[in-house]
Amino acid sequence: MKFNFRFSNLLGTVYSKGNLTFTPDGDSILSPVGNRITIFDLKNNKSETLPIESQFNITVTEISPDGWLILLVNEEGECLLCNTRSKSIIHRFNFARKVHAVKFSPDGKKFAVCKENKVLLFHAPGKNKEFNPFVLIRTFYGAYDDNVCLDWTSDSKVLIVGSKDMSSRIYATQGFKNLNCYVLGGHSESIIGCFFEKDSLNAYTIGKNGRLNVWESDTELKNLIPKTHDLVEAIGPDSDELSANKTSELEDEIEKNGINEKMEDEDQGENKVQFKKKSKFGIRDALEANVPVALLSCDFHKGNRILVSGFSNGSFLLHELPSFNLIHSLNISQHPVTSCLFNKTGDWIALACQGLGQLLVWEWQSETYVLKQQGHFNNMSQLAYSPSGMYIASGGEDGKVKIWNTLNGQCFVTFNEHNAPITGIQFKSNGQVVCSASLDGTVRAFDLNRYRNFRTFTTPQPVQFSCLSIDSSGELIAAGGFDVFEIFVWSMQIGHLLQTLCGHEGPVSGIAFSPAVHPILASTSWDKTCRTWDVFEGKGSREMYMLSSDALTVCFKPDGKHVAVSTLDAQIVTININEVDQQAIVNTIECKHDLGYSRKDTDKVTAKKMHFGKSFKSLCYTIDGEYIIAGGKSKYICIYNVKEEMLVRRFEISQNKSFDGIDEFLDRRKMTEWGNLDLVEKNPDNELDNNKISLPGVVKGDYSSRVFKPEIQVSCVRFSPTARSWSACTTEGMLTYSLDTSLIFDPFDLDMDITPRTIKSTLDNQDYSLALMQALRLNEDALITQVLEKTPHMTIDIVIDSLSDVYVDKLLAFVANQIEKSAHLEFYLIWSQTVLYKHGNRIKQRAATRLSILCNLEKALTKKSEDLGKICDSNMYSIDYVLSLNKLKNKRKLENGSQNGYNSDQDEEMQSESDKEDNLDSLKTTKNKKLIN
Repeated sequence: MKFNFRFSNLLGTVYSKGNLTFTPDGDSILSPVGNRITIFDLKNNKSETLPIESQFNITVTEISPDGWLILLVNEEGECLLCNTRSKSIIHRFNFARKVHAVKFSPDGKKFAVCKENKVLLFHAPGKNKEFNPFVLIRTFYGAYDDNVCLDWTSDSKVLIVGSKDMSSRIYATQGFKNLNCYVLGGHSESIIGCFFEKDSLNAYTIGKNGRLNVWESDTELKNLIPKTHDLVEAIGPDSDELSANKTSELEDEIEKNGINEKMEDEDQGENKVQFKKKSKFGIRDALEANVPVALLSCDFHKGNRILVSGFSNGSFLLHELPSFNLIHSLNISQHPVTSCLFNKTGDWIALACQGLGQLLVWEWQSETYVLKQQGHFNNMSQLAYSPSGMYIASGGEDGKVKIWNTLNGQCFVTFNEHNAPITGIQFKSNGQVVCSASLDGTVRAFDLNRYRNFRTFTTPQPVQFSCLSIDSSGELIAAGGFDVFEIFVWSMQIGHLLQTLCGHEGPVSGIAFSPAVHPILASTSWDKTCRTWDVFEGKGSREMYMLSSDALTVCFKPDGKHVAVSTLDAQIVTININEVDQQAIVNTIECKHDLGYSRKDTDKVTAKKMHFGKSFKSLCYTIDGEYIIAGGKSKYICIYNVKEEMLVRRFEISQNKSFDGIDEFLDRRKMTEWGNLDLVEKNPDNELDNNKISLPGVVKGDYSSRVFKPEIQVSCVRFSPTARSWSACTTEGMLTYSLDTSLIFDPFDLDMDITPRTIKSTLDNQDYSLALMQALRLNEDALITQVLEKTPHMTIDIVIDSLSDVYVDKLLAFVANQIEKSAHLEFYLIWSQTVLYKHGNRIKQRAATRLSILCNLEKALTKKSEDLGKICDSNMYSIDYVLSLNKLKNKRKLENGSQNGYNSDQDEEMQSESDKEDNLDSLKTTKNKKLIN
């Protein structure tokens, strides 16, 4: 089995804190999630978390106008310069202080940084790695408090900066005779936003109390006069020497220019750029709220002249400027809107709520949602893969059950029937039902076709459930009690309680059904025992196995003969359920040193002492049963070889120092003679003498304190049925790791004669069977694709007949991947169908060892079937619409034709009557002529 797993995505968290940023095309949005960044593709409905990690939570994001570079600044002032194409960090720069805002100039040549009460102006870095990409141009001073927002003019020559000192300042980024620095006041609270109009120096400033000031400039942007020295001659690259006369002439010229500039400045003192307050408005007057609310975020679209503002009560307003006409007034939640942003065209508005972890993209013209995602309010506690590996169900401490699509990384349904934290979750074997257990005393079954809670399992007396398991047939569902030391078994079909299994003397910590035809139920408890139960025969406890410490979780090996139990003393014990007493213990893995050392800021003992309380809380076997993955109260996830009792791979899930339990040693700079400075709660607004010493056993953080750092830990870890990925519920969300095969050369049964040249020559000789076997042995994706696509579809049967079982497995795995990403869908479907038709019986015999390949194939076929089904339904509706239009058009033609026929008949009758009258008139005239003659 391969273990080159790499971080691929972060689910369960869509927004944590900081500002949102749209890409230059306006089709994607960047959202900070902890110390990482997630890109939501709004056109293709996908999300991707970049494999970039900062040391602290990211608070400021900015993307260059060409979309190549991203600036990420964390809460400690460390800046990461990232390339969006390579998805890698190019450079690190430390501002050493907190940064409130970063913004590129519209021409992309400069960017400005608001750091404390200064504004730093830098040259924009290039697209490649440089020795020092951050070149400081100049620093602007003048503010008496922190600068929090800024904006550029359209020509990238002037900056406006808003500060907490209730004023805004306009700076010229280059020398102008009539503009250097101008201060705008008129506010009674901190500035939240300041903006320029398009191609103008007219500005808007917005305060925290909702006060909007409109400033009008008496000078156009194009009328700014740059400072220039009109020197006739100077030292240049082509001039070697200057005579003494030339030098003296130059000095005289410079003195004259200096005197002239002083005179011009004195003359133009009255011609400096002036700003006048044109009008002022109260934004929050439209809310009509009984309680005063604060304006927390705003954005202005210069093209449409529309202002969006978000408030602390969850409302946001749309106004048209400068006339200040209210367009929309909506409320999205009861939590503050901490960030709002327009896209490039101004059609979409992105809104984020830090308290809920919610991200919305709203199209204000049609009043529809483009994106609506929300993570778990509290920590995630449980997860489960669907049998196909396409979906992941997650349960959180907020009582919600969410279903995530592993292909696009988005949640498509949320069930909120539970009223307490989720303690267990599992899919039924058909993948259409997901069940969850909770501390609210209910076990609920949810239908993934109709998206409803169709069954609720309860007990005669209220019980807090701690774990959940479903048997392989899907007929029985069992849950263990936390306050009542019993196991309850229900029938899935009728929903009745069938059995109550008694015997444990402590809380039931884990239960699991064996995957065999006649399933056995295994359970573990804090009473240091593991028990097996024969549920179908109803004989009660089958066997009891004593352990060295409290048992925390249990899981079955895929063959159903062994169970793995994690204990409180950091051991993983493997038990053979067909044996009795101590003979049943197959092996014991010591994991104490693999959990790593860590020390919280508030710990008063060393990391070595705290290490004794760590253990694994979640276990899961791989699909072949040879390895086991474990996670618990540590920042590490370990993969062990069960037979060899050896650590194979260890993953560090996070480097985010915003969490507790990351560092092994405390920072000595924070240690004083009175103790650790982190024990002092820093809040200048309140002088209460409180500290942050947590109670014994508290691991989730003290939510009553003003500032707390959650501890990093893993609550659940599961392998995907496809064996190509695994996921873990951590403090920062659901981390997904996948196999990275892009740059790995992994040949099979390689010989000296097997080279790309020999494979291509064999293919040219039309020996397709031999060429395919050679390509599979070399295991190069490009060569295998070339051989398969050059093989005529008439000869596929003959080629597959000549393959042995080893090559069939590798071919089926490759075809499954190609079905998911290739455009030649029907061609690869023919390959997969022929392989299953020719080798189906032999594949069925070894299905237990090749289950991951079959699950991967099922996942790819299901995804393509759903996509094609949607396209076909859309085409069918479009064709029906076109046909109905054609029928309506023909009907109208017939109606118009009949009306035109009736009119033509009338015209012919009138024409005949007029002809008759003309003939009579001609006869009368001829008769009169004859009489006259």
